[in-house]
Amino acid sequence: MLQRLFIWVEIPAENLKRAKIFYEQIFQCELQVVPMYDSEYAFFPVQEQFNGGALVQGPNHKPSAEGLTVYLDGSPDMATILSRVHEAGGKVIMEKTYAGENAGYLGMFIDSEGNRIGLQHL
Repeated sequence: MLQRLFIWVEIPAENLKRAKIFYEQIFQCELQVVPMYDSEYAFFPVQEQFNGGALVQGPNHKPSAEGLTVYLDGSPDMATILSRVHEAGGKVIMEKTYAGENAGYLGMFIDSEGNRIGLQHL
């Protein structure tokens, strides 16, 4: 059995400034921007060292609404987070939906860069 499946996630951005504003608005937090290698990262503030991620603008990071879907924590109130998506420049594609006892609540949106992002709250 794996101790932890996910350690890090990178969400691609065509325009890091726009993406940073989008995520700061919907999650009501501040992301820290740091240039690294040939890319620029905007780090999400997290408490657990091995459970984090960043927005990334660079030559190997292309946004897409197809393929892999990352689910971010929708706590404590997913409906509030989703209510901010449109005004921040995104589109809600699944409102808060109960998915059963094991999955809890799910929601989904297209972010300002065109990525499909899920939310989950157990």
